[in-house]
Amino acid sequence: MIRSPLLSDLAGVAHGFFTRAGGVSDGLYASLNIGFGSRDERARVLENRGRVAAALGVATGALAMPYQVHSPDVAIVETVWPPGEGPKVDAVVTARPGVAIGVATADCGPILFADARARVVGAAHAGWKGAFSGVIEATVAAMEGLGAHREDVVAVLGPTISATAYEVGPEFVERFLAEDPDWARFFRPSDRHGHAMFDLPAFIAQRLAEARVGRAADLALCTYADEARFFSYRRATHRGEPDYGRLVSAIALL
Repeated sequence: MIRSPLLSDLAGVAHGFFTRAGGVSDGLYASLNIGFGSRDERARVLENRGRVAAALGVATGALAMPYQVHSPDVAIVETVWPPGEGPKVDAVVTARPGVAIGVATADCGPILFADARARVVGAAHAGWKGAFSGVIEATVAAMEGLGAHREDVVAVLGPTISATAYEVGPEFVERFLAEDPDWARFFRPSDRHGHAMFDLPAFIAQRLAEARVGRAADLALCTYADEARFFSYRRATHRGEPDYGRLVSAIALL
């Protein structure tokens, strides 16, 4: 797994932006696929999730992940639900020690949050829909509801598709400009007429700044470009592959 220096410096917090290495799946899912939404064998996904929990220092089965729907919605984790039966939200927060919370991605932005002083952590799945509709702001607000202070929150964006690989159509650009004309800075022309390249990491960074978190960082790792380490939905689609694996980014209070 990949660790952020900002989060690693926090006492009592374990985290990891996990790569595709270190699991038991094979084929398209080689090897640390944690997605129940994939067509991978369930037993292998469960084993992979158990390895994630162990790497974070929590019990097997103590990893809580939501059923993601590209929403701005957040769930507070008090107890861990059965694997694959999480609430339909795109962010989770907790103040419970010994519980790891995480999100699955395969191009969208995984963001891990922590207020070490208040002992509250969060994880958000920020694709363009979630980032556009406010999942970042909602995650910080939910953490505040558990006692966090946004000026003490550290937020780190993990492996995400970069602007060099994220081409979008004109209707996509129009949706953003209708919301805020200044958001034109997140687009540049692509080689295809009428299309543009979208800088999702920069957009997420802007939303984190607007949420007024204390410190924010981007690992600047592209899921599309780095096949050796990361799954990518868009890369699989471009190749005509029938399915793809899912990465996990997770955080826990110890």
